[in-house]
Amino acid sequence: MSDIREVRLVLGDQLNAKHTWWRTQHDNVLYVMMEMRQETDYVKHHIQKIVAFFAAMRNFASAIEQAGHRVHYMKLDDANNTQSLTQNLAAILAQHPNAKLSCMLPDEYRVDHQLRSWAGKEDIHIDWVDSEHFLTQRTVLAEWFPGRDNFLMESFYRRVRKQFDIMMEGDKPEGGQWNYDHDNRNKLPKSSSVIAPSCPANDVTDIHQMVTQQDINYFGDIDPQHFIWPTTRKQARDILSFFCQHQLAHFGTYQDAITDTEVHDHAWSLYHSRLSFAMNSKMLHPMEVVNAVLTHWRENEGTISINQVEGFIRQIIGWREFIRAIYWHHMPEYKNLNALGHQRDLPKFFWDGETHMRCLSQAIKQSLKYAYAHHIQRLMLTGNFALLAGCDPDQVDGWYLGIYIDALEWVELPNTRGMSQYADNGVLATKPYISSANYIKKMSHHCSQCRYNPDKKTGEGSCPFNSLYWQFLARHESHFSNNQRMAMMYSVWNKKTQEEQKALAKQAEYYLNNMDDL
Repeated sequence: MSDIREVRLVLGDQLNAKHTWWRTQHDNVLYVMMEMRQETDYVKHHIQKIVAFFAAMRNFASAIEQAGHRVHYMKLDDANNTQSLTQNLAAILAQHPNAKLSCMLPDEYRVDHQLRSWAGKEDIHIDWVDSEHFLTQRTVLAEWFPGRDNFLMESFYRRVRKQFDIMMEGDKPEGGQWNYDHDNRNKLPKSSSVIAPSCPANDVTDIHQMVTQQDINYFGDIDPQHFIWPTTRKQARDILSFFCQHQLAHFGTYQDAITDTEVHDHAWSLYHSRLSFAMNSKMLHPMEVVNAVLTHWRENEGTISINQVEGFIRQIIGWREFIRAIYWHHMPEYKNLNALGHQRDLPKFFWDGETHMRCLSQAIKQSLKYAYAHHIQRLMLTGNFALLAGCDPDQVDGWYLGIYIDALEWVELPNTRGMSQYADNGVLATKPYISSANYIKKMSHHCSQCRYNPDKKTGEGSCPFNSLYWQFLARHESHFSNNQRMAMMYSVWNKKTQEEQKALAKQAEYYLNNMDDL
């Protein structure tokens, strides 16, 4: 008869070393972790994303086992692995008939629904516990803003700051302002020297070989002997320390800058922290990150301005928490929203970066190489193009969810379907995030080295972003005619002559019909 009295499930994004579960050793508690085709196959993933989660999971399992906990770890190629979360759990519970099942609340609706449906069907009771990671609960929007259908991130952010006393002086924001966005929109000067990012050099050859041998359909590049993403809590903390010491001082100022790899070395990460994978896998707690940044700032206040710090902290306690709240408030319906009726296939260059549009080529090739791009590359380059081209939000979701190492559905879906593609009809953003080539020219160094001319709207060599931008506005004028934030753009459009409008429409249609040749 098994002596196990409780089976505790730990998912691959629940690697929280500070969780209450680890405070006490119990000989009759079994911790279960699994690598599964269920998780590698629901979209086509970047190879680095698959490897990073498996490596981090194995290191975490080893750490808790060394701390004296009993662990059942199932590798992807184990003979008894059914590749299904619930089937594996059923088999384990059958081996321990006197054990109850405890689970941390999943952050993805997909997994939460799978576990609850299975438990209901099999009449299995699950003891649910919090993952003890986020500052707010799933239900926070309904609790804080009852009866509301629309929510402003700024209101949410201010409430979190007040509740957790972050950068507050009494009931006023430290420095006198709640945010310093106007200071954080600078282009990186060509003369700037960007420091090389601090990266571990993990050897993940064994995991890479296993994934390859299992014929998993993945994409992207990897150097398995020098894997650059953190797979342990110590490595994650080292990257946090590096960010504070070497990148924080310029983070806010250049957080929206888009650079060119031929203009700046190490341009792929700029001054961004690269902590999103460590946080989304829960190796780092958000308040741990916030406190480290605040401590470093207060020790170096004369050399680091407040806009650098506030801009970073707003991403952690404002945007990140808000996005998760939006996700849980609107799921599962949110996943199917397509307010603009877009149906076009993603162009093939999204999978290989082979396009003459330099901004898109560099953003996509960088993503394929590192499984990473910063938020403006995602929103105003790849996302902007997909929206202007009218690409199917299901395909856009799948691409973003697969290609980025930090992409879990709770954070990817609202950012993509809502913020980037406006498929939620304004639940998240008050207007579509679209731009012509002018924005890209203003914020990047790409345009001067591109085949396409950012100042040209039609004709040979005209930048596709220009005609696609105006065609988008014309195509959706009835949808946005009453949107006050779009009024100025439509005023400019309506002042164009019929000949100009027709020429832009014709140019856009040509590009849309020949997207794979762009």
